[in-house]
Amino acid sequence: MKSKTWLIGLALPALASANTMQCTASNFHAEGMFDVTAQWQSPQDDVLVDTCVVKGALNAYTGTDERTYAIGFELRLPKQWTGQFAYQFNGGNDGKVKPALGSLSSLVPQEYAVNRGMAVISSDGGHDASQFKDMGLAGGSGFGFDDMARKRYGYQAVSELYPVANQLIEQFYGRAAEYRYGIGSSNGGRMAMVAASRFPDYFDGLLVGYPGYNLPKAAVQHAWDIQHLHSLNSDLKASLTSAELALVGDAILEQCDNLDGLKDGLIFNGAQCQNIVDLQPLVCDKDEHCLSQAKVDALTAMHRGPYDSQGKALYSSWYYDAGIASKNWRFWKVESPIKGWGYNPVIAAMGASSLAMLFTTPPTKIEGTPQAMVEYLLGFDFDKDAPRIFARNAQYTESAMQYMTPSDGQDPTLAEFKASGGKMVIFHGNSDPVFSVQDTVRWYEALNRNQQGQADTFVRFYQVPGMSHGKGGPALDRFDVLTPLQAWVEQGKQPNRIISRAHADNSEVSESLKNAQRPLCPYPNIAVYKGGDEATVSAFECRSAI
Repeated sequence: MKSKTWLIGLALPALASANTMQCTASNFHAEGMFDVTAQWQSPQDDVLVDTCVVKGALNAYTGTDERTYAIGFELRLPKQWTGQFAYQFNGGNDGKVKPALGSLSSLVPQEYAVNRGMAVISSDGGHDASQFKDMGLAGGSGFGFDDMARKRYGYQAVSELYPVANQLIEQFYGRAAEYRYGIGSSNGGRMAMVAASRFPDYFDGLLVGYPGYNLPKAAVQHAWDIQHLHSLNSDLKASLTSAELALVGDAILEQCDNLDGLKDGLIFNGAQCQNIVDLQPLVCDKDEHCLSQAKVDALTAMHRGPYDSQGKALYSSWYYDAGIASKNWRFWKVESPIKGWGYNPVIAAMGASSLAMLFTTPPTKIEGTPQAMVEYLLGFDFDKDAPRIFARNAQYTESAMQYMTPSDGQDPTLAEFKASGGKMVIFHGNSDPVFSVQDTVRWYEALNRNQQGQADTFVRFYQVPGMSHGKGGPALDRFDVLTPLQAWVEQGKQPNRIISRAHADNSEVSESLKNAQRPLCPYPNIAVYKGGDEATVSAFECRSAI
């Protein structure tokens, strides 16, 4: 974890030797590394500092599918280094090296890790998606036919690249990083949680955004949703209209908005809301300002989560929250604006191929057409197919639930991570349509039980009302979670409330909230209105639910 070689907090360039800070490919060496380039880059786009940008690949091999695999990476080394290193865990199915910024959707560029002076590495997760263009829309999951590529995507790319990243950093600056962070959201948040359990001494601090830590189970939900939406209309985009989802969002607000003491469009007392929300009053047959019984039943089933015929839960229930009317919720669940996808939602494109080719064993090859994607999900059998996320065989030696989830994910203790001094901050939007915030709540409550009520001594969890997958929705979706994590790791200051506001480009937040601030409170506390100017943080306190 912390470097024992240096005892000071900042790695100032003046302390580097004459042989360091040379941004040329010949100055970077590591076993198994190839195709290395290195050059200085002036500030541009979201990078606000001078950086040495190192690109390369690591540990190539030929897979059982006869395709070439390697771990592609980008390492950004700021000229003015602060002695910190951030490993950027990426989202989706990986397959492309994203710029090494240390970014999160809740941050603005000046708050990104690289712009704080941190060295940042990013990778493609061990596979290049451009190799699978012949598979059409299914190409993003094409690597699922190679066992090693599966494992690299799940966890092993980190264990291979992490020591190399540290080696290159030391070669460049002449000393090791003093503090090491892991930053990721969505699938990257899953990877951060996996790192805490599999590699407990790698990182001093882990920043986890809206994690899909049970990602194979969440993929089963995709089939569940598509089957229920298709039962309403074979044209998925017509199954639930935007106006109908707005009615649902308004109904949820009407029933739950004042549970935190203030009717302002934000449901901070989300847990209590789940106990009282009722969509049945929306049902009628004639008025356009209501829903059919079939549509209410479908939404109820989707929020209940997938079950098999014996009544066994296959994933998680979901929060009812106002963000159900957001563009992001619709994009993932109901309809996309993408013609090449047949205007189908993300879960019927990327979600279908992931479930078929990556998260079930043995993998099922499907055609990469919009119709084939939907047909696969419609034919998914929750009795026969869902157990395949736990299956393995001689060719695929680990199940998806083994290689994709934290090793103690279903009954977490994080004992080794805690013992090593690690700290973790998690945040998750209550209206996330991809990964259920209720599943993250369940994980944290299990961790707290196993830690005898002391989980908050090293893990803090924040829920964000109204926020969709990452950002957007009727939410105050801009907040700096990296600064409190750094203060916890480097100064021993435990995070408490975090100030949230709306991103400038969030068009879905109400006018009354555009310039407002609210505290995000560490679970299980919520922001409760105590009186005063509603637009200010001082009008709220963090305490247990009313």
